[in-house]
Amino acid sequence: MPPLPPSTVSFDLTAKVALVTGASRGIGFAIAQAYARAGASVLLNARKPEALDAAVAAIRAEGGEATALPGNVGRLETIPALVEQAIATYGGVDVLVNNAATNPIYGPVEQATPEIFAKIMAVNVQGPFELAKALRPALARTGGSVINVSSIGGLSPEPGLGIYSVSKAALLSLTKVLALEWGAEGIRVNAICPGLIRTDFSEALWSNERLVKTMLALQAIPRVGEGDDVAGLALFLASDASRYCTGGTYTVDGGYTA
Repeated sequence: MPPLPPSTVSFDLTAKVALVTGASRGIGFAIAQAYARAGASVLLNARKPEALDAAVAAIRAEGGEATALPGNVGRLETIPALVEQAIATYGGVDVLVNNAATNPIYGPVEQATPEIFAKIMAVNVQGPFELAKALRPALARTGGSVINVSSIGGLSPEPGLGIYSVSKAALLSLTKVLALEWGAEGIRVNAICPGLIRTDFSEALWSNERLVKTMLALQAIPRVGEGDDVAGLALFLASDASRYCTGGTYTVDGGYTA
């Protein structure tokens, strides 16, 4: 039997530049930290400069390369300048992680005012689209990767999170559209759907003992997830190990949707 060819699978991100939105805490920070540990230069984006600076300092303390890129991706008019600054910082962007999200309402869907609806869509759908579109030339030069952080709510609406679930379903559709249209340019576009992850953003869910008990009873892995549980998959999708993967939807939910 002839010997197997040497493996070309690599999770190394050395010489790559990654832009992660919503990166000052939670899932976004875990992903940014994982990328820096894998050798990438990471641009961390979030709205609050103080929290962002603390996140960057934590990565640098480990010897990683990281830079703060403050900005609100829900303010669409600011995205061109944000992208220009991102490219100027490290000379390009190879990986875009659209992780920033908002959900200012928890309750029946009819409570969502037009203003709330517009805000959710701007941050959760339009922002990722405009960022990806503005970065398309840079991503095409290097065969880049776009990773959209959706939610299991995008697969099946979650109680009390109606319009948020709608926006995350739209993000999944956007992922497939961009994957199909940009694949010939070497750009891969995939989506991650986290389940119940212990973050500040989802505290209203995981701090609810009755809800957690109900969810964990349906999960194959009966525990609440952590940011690092999502970061491992995000590392795979950013690296050359996933070079044949695009248009995919990957769940990180302990088997909740199985």
